[in-house]
Amino acid sequence: MATLFIKQAQQYSVGRPSYPDNLFHFIASKTPCHDLVWDVGTGTGQAAQSLAKLYKSVIATDTSPKQLEFAAKVPNVQYKCTSPNMSMSEIKTKIGSESSVDLITIAQAMHWFDLPTFYQQAKWLLKKPNGVIAAWCYTTPEVSDSVDAILEKFYTIDAGPYWESPRKLVDEKYKTIDFPFEAVDGCDHNGPFEFKIEKVIDLESYFTYLKSWSAYQTAKEKGAELLTDDVVDKFTSAWNEDGKSEKTVTYPIYLRIGKVGNLY
Repeated sequence: MATLFIKQAQQYSVGRPSYPDNLFHFIASKTPCHDLVWDVGTGTGQAAQSLAKLYKSVIATDTSPKQLEFAAKVPNVQYKCTSPNMSMSEIKTKIGSESSVDLITIAQAMHWFDLPTFYQQAKWLLKKPNGVIAAWCYTTPEVSDSVDAILEKFYTIDAGPYWESPRKLVDEKYKTIDFPFEAVDGCDHNGPFEFKIEKVIDLESYFTYLKSWSAYQTAKEKGAELLTDDVVDKFTSAWNEDGKSEKTVTYPIYLRIGKVGNLY
């Protein structure tokens, strides 16, 4: 999976949105201790930077050294490159010992994982019984009816053949992803809970986001340019309908959150 994002790592770091504070405060309110977080699939560290404000230490891992090159340096965040399939030996060396982690977070990445193996490792690492795992995804940005209509076609028709199959879990808003964890205190289910990202961007930034898609990179490697002149013209016309160069764009977020329990 990491190879899908290596070549557009800089576009990923610039084009991808930052997550809202209320998402992290909600997650932090469900973890009794705030000592250690493992942020898995950190990419360029968008989530890790926010977690660092609420927890003493964050270990942020990714399988792509290129992505980690563009991660912002924060004093209490340790960025570590890992193998795609981490062994328990690597888990112990790079993350920690059994029942040592307060929170495991996965931002816009868990649909790529070998979930049975990852969940076994997560349950081993998390403090019992209240260690928390939080995984979220966000779906396509919402701008206006006219822009969104063009994006819907671009996403499903133009980019559709180039999406990897796990992307379907994001389309389904993580409702169907396997998530075998207990509801956290104060909640009667483990999600998805809805949040949203709001970001003011211009059209160039919007295109940078589209170019950060794994499907865009896959198409490019196969000799197909998805953002053809015709597609760009359609987006530009719709974007400029209201005469404003910058717009508030909304990305819906869907969070699954649960606690490890006692495992017996």
